[in-house]
Amino acid sequence: MKGSGVTEPETNARALFGWLWRRYLKKQTGGLMAAVFFMVLEGSMLGVLSWVMKPMFDNVFVEGQSGSLWFVAVAVLVIFTTRAISSVAQRVLMKRVSEKAAAVIRLDLLRHLMRLDTSFHQVNPPGNLIERVQGDVQAIGTVWTGIVTGIARDGVAVIWLFGVAMYTDWRWTVAALIGIPVLVLPSTLAQRYVRRKSKEARDVAAKMSTRLDEVFHGINQIKLNSLEDYQADRYNALVDARVRTEVKSALGQAAIPGLIDVMTGVGFMAVLLYGGAQIIEGDKTVGEFMSFFTAMALAFEPLRRLGNISGLLQQAAASIERVVTVFDTQPTLVSPAQPRPVPQEAPPIVFDDVSLAYGEFPVLRGATFTAEAGKTTALVGASGAGKSTVFNVLTRLVEPQSGLVTIGGIRSQDFALEDLRGLYSVVTQDAALFDETLRENVLLGRDVPEDRLRDVLQAAHVADFVPRLANGLDSPAGPRGSNLSGGQRQRVAIARALLRDTPVLLLDEATSALDTRSEVIVQQALENLSKGRTTLVIAHRLSTVRNADKIVVMDKGTVADQGTHDELLERGGIYADLYRLQFNSEN
Repeated sequence: MKGSGVTEPETNARALFGWLWRRYLKKQTGGLMAAVFFMVLEGSMLGVLSWVMKPMFDNVFVEGQSGSLWFVAVAVLVIFTTRAISSVAQRVLMKRVSEKAAAVIRLDLLRHLMRLDTSFHQVNPPGNLIERVQGDVQAIGTVWTGIVTGIARDGVAVIWLFGVAMYTDWRWTVAALIGIPVLVLPSTLAQRYVRRKSKEARDVAAKMSTRLDEVFHGINQIKLNSLEDYQADRYNALVDARVRTEVKSALGQAAIPGLIDVMTGVGFMAVLLYGGAQIIEGDKTVGEFMSFFTAMALAFEPLRRLGNISGLLQQAAASIERVVTVFDTQPTLVSPAQPRPVPQEAPPIVFDDVSLAYGEFPVLRGATFTAEAGKTTALVGASGAGKSTVFNVLTRLVEPQSGLVTIGGIRSQDFALEDLRGLYSVVTQDAALFDETLRENVLLGRDVPEDRLRDVLQAAHVADFVPRLANGLDSPAGPRGSNLSGGQRQRVAIARALLRDTPVLLLDEATSALDTRSEVIVQQALENLSKGRTTLVIAHRLSTVRNADKIVVMDKGTVADQGTHDELLERGGIYADLYRLQFNSEN
């Protein structure tokens, strides 16, 4: 994958974990090494315990040496105490490292996603992206922690235990491992299977998140159209797919420990037949056999967990691959290497023969007009005429294929993106409020003096309704501003725009969804907001823009006409037809 140092088409797990280490885990080396130290200590205690079995059986139980009894008893206590302390320490340290790394990944991923082009977000639903930030990162953290723990703790335990076994009798050890060749091919096949099924499971999880996102955002429409059962059935189909995929993935993961069980059974049988005969003949002591048997028995569980690691590795690789894919997606709309300074005063805005198409569908076809500095220019026309696309081009949410857009005589592409978008205050018909207090929704993190905030609230007519709220300005707006009426949400959005205090104002159907009384109040607030600013207004209600300095009539992506309200009525054409149609329908 480009930019990440991992290769296409199916990225190998080693390369993916290398990316994870270089980018995030390397910064946690200190905590990770401390955790590994305690894992090694915990794992080594099993080897020591199996070694203690020989003096316990030979010296204490067979020969009856009472002096050895205290030595063995204290040794066992020290072993288990050390194991307990190291277990707690490594778990706490690993949890800290894991959570810190996951937090950084989530933050980086969120920042990156917010900088990607609008076109990316148009084809990737919110639920899918939420699953990348939350679910995939959580899966990565859980799994790589298990892998590190397995390799450090269980790997050391197995090495110690096999060391004791080899020290006791290397021939018994070889006999115990006679079944290992059986594991090679099935393990390779199982790893590939788990990787494939884990990726499918993450994809289904993303679809489930998308479905839930759409259900909860559209809950009123679901209720009004009695779609509860329909939506539940659609979600249930995804749940069934998730269950099937997870079960198949679990089958692949369980196959390797299962094969280890078979290998262990074959090995124990060989040792019992070979070693048992040696004990009967007196060539080996009971203590030696019990030390060996304890070592091999204690190695059984660590071996099973180590066998499971290959499955966990493929699980994590599937999630890492999905995250890496997002990081490798780069925005195409970027700032120039040497940006120009933006105008400080209200600038003129010029569209010169601007054309734009989404795929094969043309949206703007040679649009040409000028929004004069400090004046109000209205864009009118039927739905699909290209009005909203003009705003998207202005703010560089999309890039035209041809033509020129200048702001204060400078090409819009010559400004840094952040500076360009800092020129605009935008108020739309769907005011985007967050589930925070009204104060936070207006301030958006800015540090503003109280007298300045008070003036803004007054000018936006927010002060008219705030005293009626239980907690005043500190009342919660609710999810998407659901605790406020449409008119109140609009006034909060206008207050936000006033506080932003930019030289250009973009109004997109800001009053179209309001009742007459709310529209009058909001219109007054908008008039306060537009003073001294270059203002562009999109409106379907022509009565709201009749006083605009210029009206630009758009039709199928072109500028069909432009002029004042009276000039356009006098000339006839599209505007006159639209105005008469609305005037007659209102009467």
